[in-house]
Amino acid sequence: MPIKPVISNNSPLVALWRLDLLSLLRDLYTEVWIPREVEKEFLGIEKKSRQEVLNNASWIKTVDLIDSESRSVYNRLDPGEAAVFALADDHNPRFIIIDEKKARQEASKIGLPYKGTIGVLLEAKENGLIDEIKPLLIALKRNGMHLDASIITEALQQASEIQNA
Repeated sequence: MPIKPVISNNSPLVALWRLDLLSLLRDLYTEVWIPREVEKEFLGIEKKSRQEVLNNASWIKTVDLIDSESRSVYNRLDPGEAAVFALADDHNPRFIIIDEKKARQEASKIGLPYKGTIGVLLEAKENGLIDEIKPLLIALKRNGMHLDASIITEALQQASEIQNA
C-alpha cells in the first residue's frame, strides 16, 4: 500500500528554505505535495533561486487539483491554504503542513491532521536529524515568522531544551 502524501502550504516551505533545511521534509516524509497555487506563491519572490530549489527537490511534487472549483469551499482562507485543503480533500493525506492560525483552526474543525514548521522541526529533532531547535526558532523569528513567546517556550519544552515551568 502506498504511503499517503503529506501536503504543504507555502509558509513552511519558505521557513525551512530560509533555514536551509528544506531537505528535512524529504528525510521525514519522502515526498511532499504542493498544490499549483502554493507553487505560484513560493515562486512569487526570489523566483530564480526558488525555482532552482524546486528543480533540485524532486521530492516536492506540484499536484493539480482534481476540481479547481473545490477550493471555493474554503474561501475564508487565502488561495494557497484553500488549495492545500482542496488537495487534501482529493487525496486524503497523512497530514498537511500549515502555519497560519486560521487555517489550523479550520483543520481542527474538520478533523484534518496537521502540523506546522515547528512540528516539523520537533519531529526532525526526535529523529536525530537536527541537534536542537532553539537556534532555528531564533532564526525563524529573525526572518519574520510570528512566534509568540508561549509558542517558543512550549516548543523548547517539547524538545527538552528547557525544563517545564
